[in-house]
Amino acid sequence: MTIEKDIGKRIVKIRKQKGLTQEDLAGEAGIDRSYLSEIESGYKNISVQTLAKIAEGLKVKMSILLGEK
Repeated sequence: MTIEKDIGKRIVKIRKQKGLTQEDLAGEAGIDRSYLSEIESGYKNISVQTLAKIAEGLKVKMSILLGEK
């Protein structure tokens, strides 16, 4: 599995645990919902800035999205 897919799966898991839709998280992160969908699917190699926006939208540390336990 690629790192992009790993990160995408973590984003989906946390987003669902928090009861957020893709639309909700995209709005919080200031990104397009379709772009978020591609990130969650592991199709996009995202920038650190975008990862930081998503982490902020999820209210978690970026390191959690990168796989820190």
